[in-house]
Amino acid sequence: MAEKVVIIGGGAAGPKTAAKLRRENPDIKIDLYTQEEIISYSACGLPYYIENIIQNAETLIIRTVEDFQKQNIDIHIKQQCIGVNTDEKTALFLDLISGNKYEVNYDILVIATGAIPVLPSISNINLKNIFTLRTVQDGINIKNKMKQSKRAVLLGGGYISIEVLEALVQNNLQVTLIEKNSHILKMFDEDFAQMITDYIIGKNPGQVTILTNEEVIAFTGNDKGEVKSVITVSGKEIDTDFVVLGTGVKPNTDFLQGSGIRLGIYNSIKVDRTLKTSKQGVYAVGDCTDNYNLVTNRYTWVPMGSTANKEGRCAAINIAGGSCFFDGILNSTITKYFNLTISIIGISYREAQELGFQPEFAIVTKRDKAGYMPNTGTMTLKLIADKNTQTILGIQGIGEGDVNQRINTVIPAILSKTKLESFMNLDLPYSPPYSPAIDPVLNAAQIIYHKING
Repeated sequence: MAEKVVIIGGGAAGPKTAAKLRRENPDIKIDLYTQEEIISYSACGLPYYIENIIQNAETLIIRTVEDFQKQNIDIHIKQQCIGVNTDEKTALFLDLISGNKYEVNYDILVIATGAIPVLPSISNINLKNIFTLRTVQDGINIKNKMKQSKRAVLLGGGYISIEVLEALVQNNLQVTLIEKNSHILKMFDEDFAQMITDYIIGKNPGQVTILTNEEVIAFTGNDKGEVKSVITVSGKEIDTDFVVLGTGVKPNTDFLQGSGIRLGIYNSIKVDRTLKTSKQGVYAVGDCTDNYNLVTNRYTWVPMGSTANKEGRCAAINIAGGSCFFDGILNSTITKYFNLTISIIGISYREAQELGFQPEFAIVTKRDKAGYMPNTGTMTLKLIADKNTQTILGIQGIGEGDVNQRINTVIPAILSKTKLESFMNLDLPYSPPYSPAIDPVLNAAQIIYHKING
């Protein structure tokens, strides 16, 4: 049994590992090192703090340093890991306060360093008021600047940008969102991405501009060194008070060079079902690890807070001598823009084609309750299935109705490889306040089944 466990990373996965491991083993020594000042917080809640739905940033902190100390878990803040020697079982740290370097011995090492923002190669990117959103302090900085501003530019059209866009619009800013691809939310098929774009533009006419197939090549600044405009490749100059970069993240694994720990896609850490790495005594969890996609049967990298927590729990059980397996992901994601729910599970029609499936799809737009009931909401679902196996590959859903319920219905069907014929006859509960007589997701399955079988 290990006597000392060293955990690197204080976001979601690291603290989860520490807390679960302490519950599993009250005696083992646990040390957690993080380069941040705040640990165990919900980064996913930061856009809602900026929007002021959550008024106090401290609400996002799940456990404080003091909470962990009460559990006899030693937390070391402002300490950056800069190297790992897996032969000697040591980790090299830089004290960000004193500047000193020192080594720490371990019996078991857990790498939970998460992901870091990708900074695009844009001229003058170091100007003031150009932000990324990853930490609590990032959220505080953006919110403070937002309160003093009238205009903002968002780079990138992923989930974070959509959530920050809502926050800025809700606070009466004029916002331009710039996406270099042909459509925002590139994980969606283009038809659905266009529906989302239309909703965003229509929700607050004149307040939001979305530019696709466009790229920023330079920032200009004022005499205070603050950003004042962005220059695009097509020659546009857009005035702004600040910029939020939503141009993606990458696994925080550069410090592992020379460690012998095997890296995979995008330099994420390769792990097995027990979260062990290629080196004995070393585990990895959270956004720095690769993921096995249960639809494509290929490895991918999808940083998600929910996955990080599940992996941290599983690794802790295994370190404590138990048995836990994390089999993989379905790329299950969901967000919202005001009243519009936006969700995708599995793979898109485009991705299915690229991966060599023979996909068929059905799009259904329907109310989420019986049409005569008050407070109904409309939703549009796009179900994708494979013609050869007649199993479901994915679903996309948007709408002001109860999209989440329909998306969740599909998840076990994908995992169990349920045939369309069986799925479309599922005995889902029906009552007018909750669903039409035939649920929209079953309608979609019926349409695909008949398209495939004539």
